[in-house]
Amino acid sequence: MAKAATFEQALKTLEDAVARLERGQLPLNEALTCFESGVRSAARCRELLRDVETRVEVLLQDSAGTLQVEPFATDADED
Repeated sequence: MAKAATFEQALKTLEDAVARLERGQLPLNEALTCFESGVRSAARCRELLRDVETRVEVLLQDSAGTLQVEPFATDADED
């Protein structure tokens, strides 16, 4: 059984699929296969991001078990 892709692997596969499709030079059948690969990779990325979000939320629970939701700060937020 194949090992499930990491986030980075799935994102790279998605980016590659998008780049190939944007060039617009694939035969229809190959473009469809590439599109399907991209859709699967996007779904894998979403799945992994949901898992991470859940883990972060668990880590942010206070001692009473109340979830302390805080906005995620990015570098752009500091400008």
